[in-house]
Amino acid sequence: MRYLLLTILLLNVAATQAQIPDAVYSPRIQTVMLYRTGNQLSPPIMPIGAAGALELHFDDLDAGAKNYSYTFQLCNADWTPAILSTFDYIRGFPNQRITNYRIASVSLTRYTHYSAQLPDRNCMPSRSGNYILKVFANNDTSKTIFTKRMMVVDEQSAITAQVQQPFNGQIFKTHQKIQFKVALNEKLNVVNQFQQINVVIMQNYRWDNAVTNIKPSFFGRNVLEYNTENDAVFPAGKEWRWLDMRSIRFQSDRIDKVNYRNANATPDVFVKPDADRSVQRFNFFRDNNGMFTIETTESVNPFWQADYAFVHFSYVPANNAPFPDKDLFIVGELTDYNLNDSAKMVFNAEKGVYERMIMLKTGYYDYCYATIDRGDPKRKTSFNFTEGNYWETENLYTILVYYRPLGGRADELVGITTLNSRTDRPGF
Repeated sequence: MRYLLLTILLLNVAATQAQIPDAVYSPRIQTVMLYRTGNQLSPPIMPIGAAGALELHFDDLDAGAKNYSYTFQLCNADWTPAILSTFDYIRGFPNQRITNYRIASVSLTRYTHYSAQLPDRNCMPSRSGNYILKVFANNDTSKTIFTKRMMVVDEQSAITAQVQQPFNGQIFKTHQKIQFKVALNEKLNVVNQFQQINVVIMQNYRWDNAVTNIKPSFFGRNVLEYNTENDAVFPAGKEWRWLDMRSIRFQSDRIDKVNYRNANATPDVFVKPDADRSVQRFNFFRDNNGMFTIETTESVNPFWQADYAFVHFSYVPANNAPFPDKDLFIVGELTDYNLNDSAKMVFNAEKGVYERMIMLKTGYYDYCYATIDRGDPKRKTSFNFTEGNYWETENLYTILVYYRPLGGRADELVGITTLNSRTDRPGF
C-alpha cells in the first residue's frame, strides 16, 4: 500500500508539472484572450492587489449559456506548480463564476461570447509571481476547458536596459543582445544572488524561446549587472507577416478569395500563398510583433457580433519540395506559440505547397513561419529558412526578475521592464 500511494503521488506530480500553461482542451472554445484592461496588444501582467486589471474573453461555439468558473494556480519562475495551498496565494474564494456572456446575434457562426474582469475582489491573488488561469465547467475543476498564463508583479527592483549588437562576428548582423542592470530593494534579503535571483527575458511576449537562468556578470551590494555575449542573445527575425481580416465581405490585399458554403455556414477564407523571405532585403514596417486584435471595419461589436472563418494558409517552398528533415509551423499568438499538430503545416505533394487551416475570428493577425529539426529534442524554432534574421528588426523585450526568500517555497516576481529594439538602443 505504501508503494502504491507513492506511485500515485509521483504520477500526479509528473502530470501536474507536464501541463501546458497556454492550452485549449475543448475544440468548441475559440479566441481565448487575456490582456491588460483596454489594450489587446498587452501581456497579462498586473500589479499585486489591482482588481479588474485584466480582461478575459473567449467564445463557445456550442452557443447557449453554460456554467463556467475560473481559479488561479501559483507557479514558480519555470512554470512548475508552487508547493503551496490555494489559501496561501488566493484571498477570498478559491474560484469565481463567469456571469457576463452574450449570444452572437448577426454572425453566420453561432457562438456565445464570455468575458470577465480579472481578478475579482472575491478571488484575488495575494502573492506576486507566475499564475496559470484555469477556466472550468460546471464548478468541476477536473473539467478544465482552457488555461492561460498571467503574472502578478510586486515592484521591488529597478531595471535599466538597452539593446545592442553582439560583438560576435558570426551573429553580428542577425542577432540582438540585451544588456541590463537590476537594482534590488534593500528590503529583499539577498544572501546568494545565484540561487535567490532568477532573470527571464521574453522576446515579443513569447515563452517558447524565452531565455532563463541568466547569471549576473558583476554584482555589488544590491546591484546586479548582466552583460554577456552568450545568454541574453536572441535571433532578431524579421517584421511579421500580416493578415487583415477585419472584414470578410470587404476583402483586404492578403485575401485571395472567400468561399461561402451557404447562407448560414462559416465561410472559407484563402490567404494568398506565402514564400521564403530569408533572401529578401530587410524592410521595416510597423507590426504587432506576432499578436492579434479582434476588431472589425463594420459597425458591430467585434466581441459578440463579429464572424468566424476557416482560414487557409499556404507556404510555397523552394522548388516546390518539402524541407528535408524539418517540420514547418505557423507561429504567432493565433496559435499560442504551441508547436503542436494544430500549428503544423502539412505538405501537399500534389500542389507542392504546405497547407494549414485555422478557424479565426475577424481581426488583424500577425504570423510567421518557422522550421524545427525533427531530431532536435528541444524543438527549437528557426527562421533561417523562411523569414531570415536581421539586426535591424523591431522587437519588444520583457525582462522579469524573480526572487525567492530564504526558506521560501515559491518564486516572487519583483521586477519587470519592457524595451524596444529600435528605440532603446544606443545611437538610434
